Amino acid sequence: MTEDEAYKVHIQYTFNAFCKVVIRHAAIDKVINLRRRWEREVSLDYLMNEKFVQFAEPEQLEEYLFTACGQTAVLYHAELAAALALLPEQTQEEIFRYYFMRQPQRVIGVHIGRTRSTAGRHIQLALKRLRRLMEGKRYE
Repeated sequence: MTEDEAYKVHIQYTFNAFCKVVIRHAAIDKVINLRRRWEREVSLDYLMNEKFVQFAEPEQLEEYLFTACGQTAVLYHAELAAALALLPEQTQEEIFRYYFMRQPQRVIGVHIGRTRSTAGRHIQLALKRLRRLMEGKRYE
């Protein structure tokens, strides 16, 4: 074995020893971290033996049905449901198609026989009317 080959073998053994030390210390760190986590965790048996006290009951929301285009949506806001009921049927359909069915203004315009921009304007006006109806009830 030449001196050059002996040096390469020495370097290989040194590198292997270094890798073994690094892997060993990584394993030790992992064991220490797991032990710390286990010490902090609460036992499931302990939790099962504790009495469960419910601090509050889940809030029961009233459901209001909004029907348009032959479909029904469930609303949880009484003022919004009442204001939508006061709108004309075509306006209700436009709002339902845009906000509940997620149809683009172009499709809504084709359905009502108008252009896309006109359908968008109808939706804007319907929202303004809804806002006025809801604010009017709030101040009465």
